[in-house]
Amino acid sequence: MSWTDAAGLAGVLMILVAYAGAALGRLDPKGGWSLLANFVGACGILVSLLLANFNLSSTVMEGAWAAVALIGLARLALKRPG
Repeated sequence: MSWTDAAGLAGVLMILVAYAGAALGRLDPKGGWSLLANFVGACGILVSLLLANFNLSSTVMEGAWAAVALIGLARLALKRPG
């Protein structure tokens, strides 16, 4: 297994864990940990797509997934006092 495959699989695992946590009520889907897991996971998948196994539709999907998670993280950061 190449390192790009490993990055993609790790990304998939992170997104699935975050999704399962949210679906089972163990993780707030709008919370920082969930958004961070989705952002890092999508970036891992993007690494695999962009450096090894390009697929346009998957790249667009993961890019959008990462962007939405990043916007959510930015909103959390701006909302916090201090």
